[in-house]
Amino acid sequence: MLKTNYKIGEIPHSEYPRPQFVRDSFLCLNGEWKLSKIKDGVTTFSGAVTVPFSPEAENSGVANGFKLEKDELLVYERKFNIDKNMLLGATKLHFGAVDSYCKVFVNGKLACSHRGGYTPFETDIAELIFEGENTLRFECTDTTEDSHGARGKQSSTPGGIWYTPQSGIWQTVWLESMPTEHIKDITVKTDAIARSVTIATDYDGEQELKIFDGSDCFFETTFKGSICVNYEFDLWSPEHPKLYDFELTTSSGDSIRSYFGVRSFGIGKDNKGKPRLLLNGRPYFMSGVLDQGYWCDGLLTYPSEQAVIDELKMLKDMGFNMIRKHIKIEPMRWYYHCDKLGFVVWQDFVNGGGEYKFTHIAAFPFLGFKHKDNDYKYFSRENEEGRAEFEQSVYETVNALKNCTSIGVWVPFNEGWGQFDSEKYTKLIKELDDTRIIDSVSGWHDQGVGKTELKSLHTYYTPLKVPKDKRPVVLSEFGGYSLKIDGHVFNENKEFGYKKFKDTETFCQSLEKLYLNKVLPLLRKGLCGCVYTQVSDVEEEINGLVTYDRKVIKISPERMNAINQKLYEQANNAE
Repeated sequence: MLKTNYKIGEIPHSEYPRPQFVRDSFLCLNGEWKLSKIKDGVTTFSGAVTVPFSPEAENSGVANGFKLEKDELLVYERKFNIDKNMLLGATKLHFGAVDSYCKVFVNGKLACSHRGGYTPFETDIAELIFEGENTLRFECTDTTEDSHGARGKQSSTPGGIWYTPQSGIWQTVWLESMPTEHIKDITVKTDAIARSVTIATDYDGEQELKIFDGSDCFFETTFKGSICVNYEFDLWSPEHPKLYDFELTTSSGDSIRSYFGVRSFGIGKDNKGKPRLLLNGRPYFMSGVLDQGYWCDGLLTYPSEQAVIDELKMLKDMGFNMIRKHIKIEPMRWYYHCDKLGFVVWQDFVNGGGEYKFTHIAAFPFLGFKHKDNDYKYFSRENEEGRAEFEQSVYETVNALKNCTSIGVWVPFNEGWGQFDSEKYTKLIKELDDTRIIDSVSGWHDQGVGKTELKSLHTYYTPLKVPKDKRPVVLSEFGGYSLKIDGHVFNENKEFGYKKFKDTETFCQSLEKLYLNKVLPLLRKGLCGCVYTQVSDVEEEINGLVTYDRKVIKISPERMNAINQKLYEQANNAE
């Protein structure tokens, strides 16, 4: 059993929210806020909510059928005290994620607005706050499908693979203060072959760099702009997730702590000439699991830090070396734990667009008919504002996650949902970050983009195979085996899965046969990675390795680990 609860009465998610960019000044604004729902100027709900849980989630203290309609306004309010230590020159208010359009007011004045429910944003409120008590007001609207913006798996009519919609604040709200002249951005790039790290900031003046191995400072210098450090760094990998800490101190007095792992992701050929995924310059087979990041009591917000650590350790014990983060962006601490524990992360961007047309998006490619994704009408992408929001989210997503050691693959589009101009965005992402692999179109409607990207297959009903392609071939979704555990399901009367089983042993035996009889032989034919669907059941979709409440693990970690070890052994022999 995995432990998932947080203690009622404590401030949830009070840990420093951004381990990749740490300052000493920190004021967490999670906890109890006033919440109102307003329609046509009339308050239809008034109460308290526990931030950062969305009011639709049980852990928010609201739930009980709470739903924000498209013509309603969600209003959060709270007071907070500021002392002089938080008035150093610049004081930034951070939101990890808010679903989906919001305006932020500080002491009655508009501080900022933001569109997009999955990416972090911040604003300097130094001119709006003062020592003592201050007031924060936050107004939010969320129209789910009608917005054409990022919504992921949320649906106003949940069922099957579509889940309960949520709204408002769902990641940490926090304050930090720093000198007026300070570091706003850091970019860390590593090269495993050269054993080097390059650290660049946007600070114009002189800054001091210290690099640590544990408590030992082994490198110290001053520089301007950027610096490349060559050293006999230990290389990061899932088997050896070695991280180095570093500190930056500016001439203005700003101070940042962060970390890095020295690794390189790439594409190349093995000694038989087959295209392969590379880690640190060598072929590396990635066996992973699809992770949608939904929780029965928190929806998109995991209940506690320990819940995430426990789940990642379980996946580690199962022998997985990769996680595909599916149609969601997690809080930065989630990636930090992947960095520390050792997982390669395939990071999806969050889809949007108009109506999901099953025949166009799913049925036709199943029959072998694919479509050019510059046809906006076909893919329900006629809305220009929605397309512009996606482009903005590309910049925001890459910038937010670029320094996460674990992220090895960017996944712009999945199964045609809201897909458009994939060649353009593959090139854009490569321009923004040339250190990672790109799975341009995961699943269907492959546009053949980039001879150095991936051939990405989703296979549930048809035989598993490796087609001939110049690109590395990955099975980016497969499996989806369904086992209903009575008393641990979202809906006793409805269940969705790709192949259903009645008892645990049959489920486990079938999983072994799927991997060892069908997946393993494909490694010799060039299969470079596989992603099993999925970590946990999600509402009516009960094809997880654990139940939605995280109380039952359907296959023992030891048994799953034995399967994965046979894959890795075969992969090593295939070289």
